[in-house]
Amino acid sequence: MEDNKVTAVIPNWNRRALVERLVKQLSAQSYPIEEILVVDNGSSDGSPEAAERLGCRVLRLESNCGFAHAVNLGIRNAISGWVAILNNDVEVPSGWLEQMMTAAANSPGVSYAAGKLFRRGSTTIDATFDLIARSGCAWRAGNGRVDSTAWNRPRRAPILPLTAALCRRNLFDRVGYLDEQFESYLEDVDFGIRCALHGEQGLYVPSAAGWHEGSATLGVWHQDTVRRISRNQVLLVAKHYPNNWIRWYGWPVLVGQLLWGLVAARHGCAGSFLRGKLEGIRLWRKVRHPQTDHERFRRFIEQSERQIRELGTETGFDRYWRVYFSLT
Repeated sequence: MEDNKVTAVIPNWNRRALVERLVKQLSAQSYPIEEILVVDNGSSDGSPEAAERLGCRVLRLESNCGFAHAVNLGIRNAISGWVAILNNDVEVPSGWLEQMMTAAANSPGVSYAAGKLFRRGSTTIDATFDLIARSGCAWRAGNGRVDSTAWNRPRRAPILPLTAALCRRNLFDRVGYLDEQFESYLEDVDFGIRCALHGEQGLYVPSAAGWHEGSATLGVWHQDTVRRISRNQVLLVAKHYPNNWIRWYGWPVLVGQLLWGLVAARHGCAGSFLRGKLEGIRLWRKVRHPQTDHERFRRFIEQSERQIRELGTETGFDRYWRVYFSLT
């Protein structure tokens, strides 16, 4: 008999008020949660104690080991057949988990799902599902767009952000856990690529809507955020692109990465962009694991880029994507 119980995993670092808010919302879900598990990255603001007072099980780390490590630890300690992974700056209404579980139950073969997140206090979308271009640069589909019919259609989606996601616990045994070399940012894109290449199916559930504060710990254009994203873009190429990737994807990679660097520079983060690229290059040989099934990878990444173009055509292109597609 299938285990339809759910463990909620919340990674946290020094965001006591956010954790308290989220735990209370999860405790009020119409679909009961078996256990709420907070993995604390060495907080000094009383977060672990506050979570315990609210009935959570808390796993305490001595220092900040990064999002990927905290999530992996939570999953390994989960006691249920399903795991709900949530950032501490997410808010979810009482029917969120029920919508997710119902959609998964009605979609045979689905291993993971995510809903729609709005920016806090608005109808502007923060996240739906993720896509990646041949450049190695990812797009959080719908980010910054006003909600519309384009984002209200349930669909199969290969890459789902782990901001607020639901996964079968045994998915990680089949595909592998989050790559802790990524620390934070794009680790969910790496995981999504692995899921897609293993034939696992994900579901976008727009009726499961919530709110996301977004980069509440460091900030969207914090220097360290940009450094990690810049580094992890390189790691995505190193891990997944085939041996002859320069022949097939060299120009899109060059264009996409340089354009992203210009965006970072416009936000005062050119130095962090360059430091991240250098870190990625230094790690290249360590993480290099080229795809042997180039045809499967080609189909996946071209379909993903095609979805970016189609959604941009329907809902409007960011300047970044407009220039990228004009050059590639």
